[in-house]
Amino acid sequence: MSIPVLKQGNLLIASLQEAATDAELVELNDTLAARVGQQRSKGVIIDVTVLDVLDSFATRTLRGIAQTTKLRGAEMVVVGLQPDVAFAMVQLGLTLDGIATALDFEEGLDLLTGRTSEGSGHVA
Repeated sequence: MSIPVLKQGNLLIASLQEAATDAELVELNDTLAARVGQQRSKGVIIDVTVLDVLDSFATRTLRGIAQTTKLRGAEMVVVGLQPDVAFAMVQLGLTLDGIATALDFEEGLDLLTGRTSEGSGHVA
């Protein structure tokens, strides 16, 4: 099953509905890279709320998606990291350095819409 990607204004939203396979994450990377350019999106939100684990491949892929979307002109925010997932990532030395994160979808949306409308086009 593919990870759904929805368009809302100038944003793309990918919501993981269950633990994604490595192939699905690679497909998400390709899909977002193409759609950011095709739809002139300024931001991408990836919602990982349902995940109870984020392994090294998924973490590396999220970093890759963030770099790819940035090179294509969009910013990315990961939303919904559960406390246990964040704790496990720290214990395993997995980081999302350089990627904005938010507690939930609404906060991520506010972060992206606020930052992309400031004219800077960059999320810190």
